[in-house]
Amino acid sequence: MEEKEGILHGIDWSGQDLSGVQLPGEDLSEANLSGANLRDANLAGANLAGADLSGANLRDANLEGAKLERANLKAADLNGADLKKADLKADLEDADLSGANLREAWMFMANLAGAKLERANLKGADMRGVDLKKADLKKADLRDVNLSGAKLSSADLRRAKLSGANLAGARLEWAKLDGANLEGADLSNANLGGADLIGAKLEDADLSDADLEGADLRDVNLSGAKLRGVVLRWSDMSGAKLEDADLSWANLSWADLENADLSGANLEGVIWEEEEEEEWEEEELDL
Repeated sequence: MEEKEGILHGIDWSGQDLSGVQLPGEDLSEANLSGANLRDANLAGANLAGADLSGANLRDANLEGAKLERANLKAADLNGADLKKADLKADLEDADLSGANLREAWMFMANLAGAKLERANLKGADMRGVDLKKADLKKADLRDVNLSGAKLSSADLRRAKLSGANLAGARLEWAKLDGANLEGADLSNANLGGADLIGAKLEDADLSDADLEGADLRDVNLSGAKLRGVVLRWSDMSGAKLEDADLSWANLSWADLENADLSGANLEGVIWEEEEEEEWEEEELDL
């Protein structure tokens, strides 16, 4: 590693062994650190905007408060890294953030498709519009996270903590949410078509106008939940707890409600079985 002389903007340290390096608060913007070994590095408060960190080893690195806007962190190893309050409006596709500390991180519109975030701490993070398609978020702490408009299709959120999270308008088609805690979460206008929510906790959650067509809601707890206008066609709600839930104007056509508890629920205007509409197309013949 060459000695730093003044500002380090744009420096090329690609592939170098920088393990344990001390660079807190330094300007490393636009630097090339691809494939570098930065394990246990101290980069707290550093400016890494636009830097190339693709494939870099950042395990257990200190990046608290670091600026990583526009950085390339594709396939980077950030296992156990400290990214508290970091600016992560970056490309983190296929990155490993397992067990990382991302509390209150700024991740607005970041790309985290396919990323590993198992057991990561994301409490209070701003993840509006983030791309988390097929991401691994098993047992992650997402309490009070803003995920409004996020893309979580086919993401694995089994046993994740999502109480108080804002998932309004989020895309969660085919997501795995078995055993997840979504108490008091905002899922209004969210798309959960085909999602697995077996045994999930959704007490007092807001699912107004959400789409849960074909979702697996067996043994889910929806006590006191807001389900006004929700689409639950073809969903499996057997054994679900719906005491005091607001199901007004919900579409429950062909839903399985065997052994479901609807005591005290508001069922005004519920569609129990809609008529199937047959559309006939007239064939035009060119003579």
